[in-house]
Amino acid sequence: MSYEKVIQNSRISIGTKQTIRMVELGLATEVFVAKDADPRITIKAINLCKKHGVKVTQVDTMKALGKACGIEVGAAMAAAVNE
Repeated sequence: MSYEKVIQNSRISIGTKQTIRMVELGLATEVFVAKDADPRITIKAINLCKKHGVKVTQVDTMKALGKACGIEVGAAMAAAVNE
């Protein structure tokens, strides 16, 4: 999986809480979920995305997702946000 979509997006919400909030508000256009993240954490967001019709893209690792988002630590998920 290439991370160009994450890098190119001007507005990204990083982390589980912010991602869920953006989906609930209807602002998320796509959600990126790390395959190595704890499923107990990610399942709620994935189900919420299905309910709201938001595309979910699986990425390889939390570390790579965090790096693509411009942070030094791993991220379980991130959302591309409509401005």
